[in-house]
Amino acid sequence: MNLNIVAVVAGLVMSLTWVSGASAADTEDQIAKRLMDAVPGLKVTSVRESEAAGLYEVQSNNGDTIYTTADGVYLLTGDLLKITDNGIANVSEASRAGQRQEQMAAFAGKGVITYPAKGEQKAVIDVFTDIDCPYCRKMHDEVPQLNEYGITVNYYGFPRSGPGTPSFRKYESVWCAEDQREAMDAAKGGKSVAQKTCDNPVEEQYRLGGQVGVTGTPAILLEDGNMVRGYVPARNLAEGLGIL
Repeated sequence: MNLNIVAVVAGLVMSLTWVSGASAADTEDQIAKRLMDAVPGLKVTSVRESEAAGLYEVQSNNGDTIYTTADGVYLLTGDLLKITDNGIANVSEASRAGQRQEQMAAFAGKGVITYPAKGEQKAVIDVFTDIDCPYCRKMHDEVPQLNEYGITVNYYGFPRSGPGTPSFRKYESVWCAEDQREAMDAAKGGKSVAQKTCDNPVEEQYRLGGQVGVTGTPAILLEDGNMVRGYVPARNLAEGLGIL
């Protein structure tokens, strides 16, 4: 048998024995402490028992999911998969989707730039976007089509170059404009936008993107917390949402 597998199995057996002598809360606290002590800069945001006996699911400030034995000694990274009657289910992604829903609800749409659905609203998507991203611009060209399908588009700022950069200041100028949608349309079309400053939530939105796992743009968050990474043609997106 592969020695790595033997080591993990042995760790699971030892951790199950160890858990019996400690409360669940104590176990979770000790896992968090052990990981943060071992990895400088890591901030554990949650620890809970996973569906797999003997493994705990750890969420961190960088959006990664870590699985650990109860004693915090053995670690596994990557997605946890489960064999079901309907095939292979991604347990990790389902957990992340639930967390994203909570994080987005807590943020409560602060300062989003909204392109509302035409007529009856059938779906809402939250899009983390970068004005200078070519595929973000391509998606923006299709926002009117999405609106016609009954999809409301909420834009969250995620200038990939980060705070203090020209692209970031450009997004802030759009947000501070008297007519945000007009300024966004112009900027996404490659036109210059008057530089403006004001109190704005762009940096908060940028940090939120990192917390929910955005690594590139556009990143489309659906109402169930699932994330679509990258550009998807408007019709395909509407079909995926069950609207067409």
